[in-house]
Amino acid sequence: MRKLNIAILSYRSARFGGGQGIYVRDISYALNLMGHNVEVISGPPYPDLHKEVNLIKLPGLDLFETFFFKDRLKKLFSKKNKSIHDYYEFFSVLFGGFPEPKTFGIRVNKYLRKSKKYDLIIDNQSISYGMLDIQKRFPFIEIIHHPITIDYKHELESSKKIKYRISRYRWYSFLKMQKKVAPGINRIITPSNSSKQGIISEFKCDQEKISVINNGLDTNEFSPIKNYSRNKYRLITTASADVPLKGLDYSLQALKILKKDFPKIHLIVIGNIKNNGHTRKLIKKLNLKDNVIFKANLSKLEINQLYASSSIAIVSSLYEGFGYPVIEAMSCEVPLIATNTSSIPELTSNYAKLIEPKNKEMISNSVKEILLDYPKYKKIAQNGRKHIIQNFNWIKITKEYEKIILKTLEEFNNANI
Repeated sequence: MRKLNIAILSYRSARFGGGQGIYVRDISYALNLMGHNVEVISGPPYPDLHKEVNLIKLPGLDLFETFFFKDRLKKLFSKKNKSIHDYYEFFSVLFGGFPEPKTFGIRVNKYLRKSKKYDLIIDNQSISYGMLDIQKRFPFIEIIHHPITIDYKHELESSKKIKYRISRYRWYSFLKMQKKVAPGINRIITPSNSSKQGIISEFKCDQEKISVINNGLDTNEFSPIKNYSRNKYRLITTASADVPLKGLDYSLQALKILKKDFPKIHLIVIGNIKNNGHTRKLIKKLNLKDNVIFKANLSKLEINQLYASSSIAIVSSLYEGFGYPVIEAMSCEVPLIATNTSSIPELTSNYAKLIEPKNKEMISNSVKEILLDYPKYKKIAQNGRKHIIQNFNWIKITKEYEKIILKTLEEFNNANI
């Protein structure tokens, strides 16, 4: 395949928050290693890219860096060359919305009107109006990790309070845009068959336009560490506190049960906790203050070290379009307990103990079973790493990307003959 100039668009690419920043870093580097010139065009917060990949910063207001009105107002008035879209972004956030995908789409569409150097544009899940215009001018691929409508439904199910439901309606107002845009996109890549079915049902997209390509993992970065001792009573999970979709409540409730038989048991949570949020209140209610430790803003090395020191990993999510914590734990040879839902069984195959979602008893019973027969589950974990190396390496996955890229280029050129 000839060398291409590729732009990867990302409306936000937080280095430590969620999987989007990880995905942008990894896919941009993988395509670069295949010989392509890759640039990432990102809104703030900006990604941590490999040095071989160029970053083009497309400043937005970055209003979620702070939650103080004065600071947000200062951001608005300190921005140079403000447009009406900056004011829209400010007032939308002020009234509880999340306008970043829409405003990024507008800004990047304007930026790309001035540039003819790219052979291909890949957008990382903004699914914004601007993308429909961009795909008229460039060969274009939209990455949809999963339809966010599913997050919205789970959040509504978590509370019947009117104030909360109104706040969620405002926050997820961008979904109206995504539902309109997604069916008009000509080429979509998604990381699991579960996500593909979700995109078809939630966004009403043509299945022929959707290709499934797993996300990859650097199994050298996530690997067992020699001479690193595991703490028998340490469990590990990854979860954004107060996000119902991650099912952290059920892991905490299971920990309460386990504490009776294993007083030293504790849970490392990779993620943030809100000061006065639901999760902190639940930890207090369950009397688990000394048994739960939150770790945030970690490097990949630090995450790998935490896996190396843990005896069991838990993924209690209610839904995962593609669960990075699943393949990270497996790559580190940590015995894994995970919910049998959405993409998770696609990723784990037979190398994890799968349980029902929302089932604290199954989590606690599974932890007991593994602790009481650890050599058996350690062997399963070792085979699980081999499974990850074979199926989720970036060389294999990037070749699959190149096949879709070639098809996209051909379709675009044929349409313009």
